[in-house]
Amino acid sequence: MNDDELKNYVFTLDRFEGSKAVLTGDKQEFVVPKKYIPKSVNEGDVVHITLASDKVETSAREKKAKEILNEILNSK
Repeated sequence: MNDDELKNYVFTLDRFEGSKAVLTGDKQEFVVPKKYIPKSVNEGDVVHITLASDKVETSAREKKAKEILNEILNSK
């Protein structure tokens, strides 16, 4: 995996709002479900988020979607 396939971001857990966690960083705000935040992370803590493309999983999901579509279209 090269740098084009992997992106790292640094946020601060600003606050919890009900079932949501609000992360802030570099002129951005990112809201995620609270369940995705490790229990050890508290308001004010720095968190790292890494985004990566998964070509193998993408292909597998495309294949499965095509199989389902073909099954639907051929069952008429």
